[in-house]
Amino acid sequence: MRLHILGICGTFMGGVAALARELGHAVEGSDANVYPPMSTQLEALGIGLMSGYTAEHLQPAPDLVVVGNAMSRGNPAVEYMLDARLRYISGPQWLGETVLADRDVLAVAGTHGKTTTTSLLAHLLESAGLAPGFLIGGVPGNFGVSARLGGSSGHTSPGPSSGAAHSLPPEGEGSVVPPVAAPFVIEADEYDTAFFDKRSKFVHYRPRIAILNNLEYDHADIFPDVAAIQRQFHHLVRTVPGNGRLIVNAHDERLAEVLAMGCWTPVESFGIGIGDWQAELIEADGSAFRVMRHGEAMGEVRWSLLGQHSVMNALAALAAAAAAGADPQALLPAFASFESVKRRMELVGEVNGVRVYDDFAHHPTAIATTLAGLRAKVGDARILVALEPRSNSMRQGAHAEALAPSLADADAVVFLHRPELSWDAGRITAALGGRGATAPTVDALIAALRAQARAGDQVIFMSNGGFEAAPRRFVESLRQA
Repeated sequence: MRLHILGICGTFMGGVAALARELGHAVEGSDANVYPPMSTQLEALGIGLMSGYTAEHLQPAPDLVVVGNAMSRGNPAVEYMLDARLRYISGPQWLGETVLADRDVLAVAGTHGKTTTTSLLAHLLESAGLAPGFLIGGVPGNFGVSARLGGSSGHTSPGPSSGAAHSLPPEGEGSVVPPVAAPFVIEADEYDTAFFDKRSKFVHYRPRIAILNNLEYDHADIFPDVAAIQRQFHHLVRTVPGNGRLIVNAHDERLAEVLAMGCWTPVESFGIGIGDWQAELIEADGSAFRVMRHGEAMGEVRWSLLGQHSVMNALAALAAAAAAGADPQALLPAFASFESVKRRMELVGEVNGVRVYDDFAHHPTAIATTLAGLRAKVGDARILVALEPRSNSMRQGAHAEALAPSLADADAVVFLHRPELSWDAGRITAALGGRGATAPTVDALIAALRAQARAGDQVIFMSNGGFEAAPRRFVESLRQA
């Protein structure tokens, strides 16, 4: 079958393209801009890429058009596709029907931490010898690709691990989900599916094991309030079978409200000092912690990640791996070899004692927890933050009131205030009490940081966009000084 993918250079749709190619389909695609790293990955797979959205790209007609959620009515390719009555489908629906239908799906949902937790869960299952498939919204360091099919559909999970899930009903005892086929780990996004399907992507995945990591207000462009997001999460809960498992953040009241809407699946909770799976911090920065299950000590984790949010991600992934049949105690050493995803506190360089990081944080909670983890590690060292309001919610000002408090651990903040930003960032910097400034361009932002940086500083660039390669440009400016 010949597939044409609209929006192919997005991380999710690029992963769909890679999986389709691995299945033996002829795959091509188009995007507004064909750009790396996804373009490089796809070209290496022999996938044809076209720049722009034109009717000519869909001639001769492909057997199926797979439509990304960035496409909308008025797009020339979309209008031609509809007028010509070409067969089309959304990326999540294609994935659900073609790849996931006969797989043991483990879905990772939540406002924060999806990419890291999905990568970590895939790494744990790989360490357990289960050869998982995966689709991740980033490039995990342990695999080097964002998607793969993994073991054949005949590959099944091992037998039950030791220890019963004490909080489960009698029929759930044994502590593992009955295996169906080779596991497939997927980042389960709550964003909408396509211009013709406004349900969240994750309703198409039908997982047997689902992690509900956290739930906060986000995606202000499609959700009017947090209750609307909760309804979508409950749609996901409704699809998890009774012989499956829900792994739920014990600290999150909004997730408790979701489960109160109705739950038909055994639940295991996780948290720091609370829940079925618990962590006790050995190091305040989260780089070492003890793991307990139902009050019984399992062992210690020592790894390179920082912050309590990272510890929570680790507990969620470990609980899900155990539900899939892996021995959780045997997996504890695997955390030490976990290589995080690109742009999750990625150290870009160190020049003259100034350490520079690139981080994906773009929601106040993620910003606060990331900075708190770094503060616990570096003590009194100065932390300088460069922040780009790149997400739709940020650009609309949905998180404006929470931004200044989220930056409490920063010693200085330079906020990229492009002229097209629809709200005044000055109120954010004013609330920082002299610690904040704005810059109209990336060049001006880099210059402002360069004027402040000195040996011993930790400089973090925070954005969910490209930030015009600001972190690496800043490192280069330090080298040229």
